[in-house]
Amino acid sequence: MAKTAEIQHSVSRESLSRAFSDVLETERFTDYCPNGLQVEGKAQIELLVTGVTASLAFLEAAIAAGADAVLVHHGWFWRGEDPRIVGPRRMRIAAVLNAELNLYGYHLPLDAHPRLGNNAQLARLLGWPIDPAAVSRFGDQGIGWCADLPAPTQTTQLCDRLERALHRAPLAVGALDRPIRRLAWCTGAAHSMLAQAIDAGADAFVSGEINEPTVHLAREAGVVYIAAGHHATERWGVQAVGAEIAHKLGIEHRFIDDSNPV
Repeated sequence: MAKTAEIQHSVSRESLSRAFSDVLETERFTDYCPNGLQVEGKAQIELLVTGVTASLAFLEAAIAAGADAVLVHHGWFWRGEDPRIVGPRRMRIAAVLNAELNLYGYHLPLDAHPRLGNNAQLARLLGWPIDPAAVSRFGDQGIGWCADLPAPTQTTQLCDRLERALHRAPLAVGALDRPIRRLAWCTGAAHSMLAQAIDAGADAFVSGEINEPTVHLAREAGVVYIAAGHHATERWGVQAVGAEIAHKLGIEHRFIDDSNPV
């Protein structure tokens, strides 16, 4: 599929890089990967495609759509990973280089943005508080969010809303009969932050993934932990950032979802 004929305007790679950096304030974060332009491609950009992860399937779909640049939440070059360009890594990098595709990846900055980030967009989708005056931050670099709900809710009600919004059944563990008045959330794989959410006064903590110790901590602390899906909870921030930046620069934006059950 080619770019739509109506889109005539293009911007330089440097202008797009600057726009992302200005919005996401990457210098504020210590992260596990480089934030920003991870692979340099063509100099001019008309179509920006966004997605959650720079998987081969996503990249091939973006290239087929005519993308000049892609923006993802889960990019490449993670701390501690094998640096060799072999196997699946070679196939991904070859696809990007052959298509002269610019690859942008933003991890923690895209989680934390107070308006466009994953936590903010999940809250907007679910009707949770998003006003900075109502939300407190917790955890490393203030990544976790916590707020009082407008009215107490039950775990079953919260899970029903999550399933309707994310099209995925969440897993809830812990004190499932406890009324939820104060809710904490952090998208993705933030299950290790449950103890910090408890210290922040949360009755329940929503994130993406779960591990075995999380179940015991939730039960013993008398709180609720809900795993709503790593991919499912992180589909929204990248779309919001991509749409806003593309509109500001006058280029086309498209979201492509390489679905993931985790």
